[in-house]
Amino acid sequence: MSRIAARFATLKAEGRGALIPFLEAWDPDPATSMEILRGMPAAGADLIEIGCPFTDPMADGPTVQLAGRRALNVGATMVHTLAMVREFRTENNEIPIVLMGYLNPILSYGTARFCTDAAASGVDGLIIVDLPSEEADLMAADAAKNGLDIIRLVAPTTDEARLPLVLAGSSGFVYYVSITGVTGTRTASGAELADAIPRIRKFTDLPIAVGFGVRSPAQAAAAVAAADGAVVASALIDNMVSSLTPEGKAGPDSVRIVLDQVRELAEAVRAVRK
Repeated sequence: MSRIAARFATLKAEGRGALIPFLEAWDPDPATSMEILRGMPAAGADLIEIGCPFTDPMADGPTVQLAGRRALNVGATMVHTLAMVREFRTENNEIPIVLMGYLNPILSYGTARFCTDAAASGVDGLIIVDLPSEEADLMAADAAKNGLDIIRLVAPTTDEARLPLVLAGSSGFVYYVSITGVTGTRTASGAELADAIPRIRKFTDLPIAVGFGVRSPAQAAAAVAAADGAVVASALIDNMVSSLTPEGKAGPDSVRIVLDQVRELAEAVRAVRK
């Protein structure tokens, strides 16, 4: 059983949903990013999603775009992102790590080499935003060979005729993009989630995590009340940005501010009992 499957099985047995916080690798600098990553498990993260900086992140809103730009400006590469995971694994071999990114850097790296190196570094799953289901064979065999889950994205516009195709070969969990648009803009209502999640469950037994627009503890709680997990990204980055110096450097409270917010989100998620 993969780390992702094992974590969701444990959470299901405990009767609660997952908090999945996001950080952009090397934002705003390598040391601060690594310190935030190290602190997330103790703050209440159940899984962690790490963004791979890229020059053209088409699904990301302004907050995550700027995070990626800050990371690229200090030299972030895919090699550095994998190195972060390797360093994290020297201290924590339990919490699942999912990389979220785009196909171009993986193709540049080489798909077979990337999957081998990602697995060796301790990565558990991949969210490749711009990899359509019709072209999944680009990654499927190499990912499966290395025990990497391919986590598929489902949107409000994914109809029931397409859902079986999108979910075919999916593993780990399903990422429900709860809004039409880019990350960090608006938030899906409880009623919208209550309508969407059962529709997806008709086609999969995998856990479903809700992302894109989950910002507050209340919204995270609503997400896990309807589904199995809540992904929080832009709100954490925005909070960190508020602590940066005018030059965009980490401030003395940058790490603490993010981890305190993760704790608040975790408390809200853990208060929900299905």
